[in-house]
Amino acid sequence: MKERDFFEWIDSFHKFGVKLGLERIRYICEKLGNPQDDYKIVHVGGTNGKGSVCRVLGSILKESGYKVGVYTSPHLERFSERMTINNKEISEKDLIFIFKKIKSIIDEMKEKDIAPTYFEIVTAISFLYFSIKKVDIAIVEVGLGGRFDATNIAHPCLSVICNISLEHQDRLGDTIEKISFEKAGIIKENIPVITGTDEKALKKIKEVSSKKGSEVYVVSKKDWDRIDFDNTGQTFDVKVFNKKHLVKTKLIGKFQGENIALSLASVNILQKNGFKIDKKNIEKGILNVKNPGRMEILIKRPLLLLDGAHNIDGMKRLRESLENDFDYDRLILLIGILKDKNYKEMLETIVPISDKIIVTKSKNKRSCSPFKLKKEIEYIDYKKQVTAIENIEKAVLLAKKEAGIKDMICVCGSLFIVGEARKFLKELIIF
Repeated sequence: MKERDFFEWIDSFHKFGVKLGLERIRYICEKLGNPQDDYKIVHVGGTNGKGSVCRVLGSILKESGYKVGVYTSPHLERFSERMTINNKEISEKDLIFIFKKIKSIIDEMKEKDIAPTYFEIVTAISFLYFSIKKVDIAIVEVGLGGRFDATNIAHPCLSVICNISLEHQDRLGDTIEKISFEKAGIIKENIPVITGTDEKALKKIKEVSSKKGSEVYVVSKKDWDRIDFDNTGQTFDVKVFNKKHLVKTKLIGKFQGENIALSLASVNILQKNGFKIDKKNIEKGILNVKNPGRMEILIKRPLLLLDGAHNIDGMKRLRESLENDFDYDRLILLIGILKDKNYKEMLETIVPISDKIIVTKSKNKRSCSPFKLKKEIEYIDYKKQVTAIENIEKAVLLAKKEAGIKDMICVCGSLFIVGEARKFLKELIIF
């Protein structure tokens, strides 16, 4: 059996789309012996910042000598990015071994007309993989929402809920309160909660936590401050649980201060749960963490930035960084957005600061037509220079051709666009 057999098999489950609910994932994991119960778990939800918190926390724990599984989604270039142990991606050998264990269960479910979704299968694979490899702890990122997300069969020692903003309104609700309720679904009885939410979202988080008897620890903007930054990294002054931390990171974007503060607050809870994590390993973990495709500078001349900003809040954070953290002559925007996103407001946020815009699409079936995006941009500002190209490789080449040495190219709009552009650039080394 080859790796391609696995991918042909699992890709066939994309047709089942997104089906919220825990019945199918519970069935799979019960058949596997509930591997998610074999290790401690930190469950990370919210709107933006989940992946960064997972990687920062995972890096700190790794440096502290623990065997750490990290499960995130989606992947940028390789499926194996989704599940790592101490930063090492799952091997082909391990993937095929788990495939053989899980396939008969899934085939049985299909025969019973209760076929699981792509994400449910991947989640089960990650739970089993971490169990087989005997990790000490797994950092698990919520896929969509929380209450009915496949990862929510986990019994964590800590729940983390990052900021919350409007997203997936067709599935999670059309108000912050409704979305917050869904995301608060990861809160478990008597399990501590760390959150970076505020206002209406925080009120809902506290309401759900109170009913569950779970203590809530809030990280706010006053708990951290950026004191230095450039294109190679940043330095933050963070104070959580009355502990001061001066930490350096190679991650860029001021908003990373919030993610680091949430991670440090989580470390404090884990220390109370018996994890031995000292100051030196905290600093080293934060310094060494990488988060590909999220505010990642791939090329320096001209400056080429990749950022997976895929919703309104993410686009606002990207704009803030572009306006305040970089020096360039012109901003060349290469953007592609999924059609089920609020692309109108996303474009309204980023278009005004762009000098040249190239709209394109990823291979994902949910991608919005670049010609539709072009019309929307022209409606926002008819004077903007906009080009629509369906082929992302040609779009990247055009952006390179248009960019002067002192210009900046920003690839954004979805992680799928960023992943495909990143792979193309790395393979061809065109700059």
